[in-house]
Amino acid sequence: MMKKNKYVVYWLLTGCALIFIMVVVGGITRLTHSGLSMSDYNLITGTLPPMSEEAWEEAFDLYKQYPEYQKLNYHFTLEDFKSIYFWEWLHRVIGRFIGIVFILPFLYFLIRKRLDKPTVRKCLVLLFLGGFQGFLGWYMVKSGLIDRPDVSHYRLAAHLTTAFLTFAYSLWVALDLIYPEKREIQKSFRNLIRVALVLLVIQIIWGAFVAGLDAGFIHNHWPLMSEGKLIHETVYIEQNPLLKNFYEGKSGVQFIHRYLAYLVVGFVIAIWYKSRNFNKTIQQVKGIKALLLLVSLQFILGVLTLILAVPLWLGVLHQVGAFFLLAAMTFTLHRFSK
Repeated sequence: MMKKNKYVVYWLLTGCALIFIMVVVGGITRLTHSGLSMSDYNLITGTLPPMSEEAWEEAFDLYKQYPEYQKLNYHFTLEDFKSIYFWEWLHRVIGRFIGIVFILPFLYFLIRKRLDKPTVRKCLVLLFLGGFQGFLGWYMVKSGLIDRPDVSHYRLAAHLTTAFLTFAYSLWVALDLIYPEKREIQKSFRNLIRVALVLLVIQIIWGAFVAGLDAGFIHNHWPLMSEGKLIHETVYIEQNPLLKNFYEGKSGVQFIHRYLAYLVVGFVIAIWYKSRNFNKTIQQVKGIKALLLLVSLQFILGVLTLILAVPLWLGVLHQVGAFFLLAAMTFTLHRFSK
């Protein structure tokens, strides 16, 4: 890493850390069903929570106008409302803070000419992804304010996946600056890791579908979907037409998420096995070891989350595991691509 890039790398890695925190708080927000507690969006005034009892009453009265209160939480007191309001407020504040952390240092580095043209282009992509992520957050919340007391699982998946991809790309840009050297690569092996990365992203999308449809609360058996059944019959009959079961049916979505996990594990094992046939740098070895360790841990967390019917702490840990696995996959791909 060149000395002039040191602070740029620190800035990018700080952004990665903040996105990680954002995703963790977002997971808690989802699992505590707090996401619809803030029914409006104010970029500036929404930064502070209600500061008086009167302001809290106004926020609660606004919440009462929407389906979640009317159909699910009609028994809520003001204190109950405050408990769910906190997580959504914190989630939004972290999002605003990330925006500041990305934009202000970017302008500083740009004015001081600390960024070369390729890095400027990459940073502009990052800024777009960050802004798009904020838009998707509000677009997701809107879907739960109309006639059903829950957000669209499609919009939830888009919001979560964009956060993961923004993190992965931020890490990639930082790695470009940390390891600027070029070396000969084995394209077939690099392409194997690329396929594994795509599969992992698809698995993350279906994980978001599982979360959005609360599909983790059914079929809480493993390795079979229920006692004596590899595939539960509701996988095929819950939705019509048949294909719709696998992206809108609870059983079908869980089925895809279950068996994609085996595929991701299989690809990581294939990466490890094929990597034995050639010399590797220390970073490449560390990347593959991290993949093996993290995919094993994530698989175990997934099984435990399922059979224990998604306790809050395990649901959050499972999401954190996906985050670290994506980081390891991004790092490994980078080290075998440059």
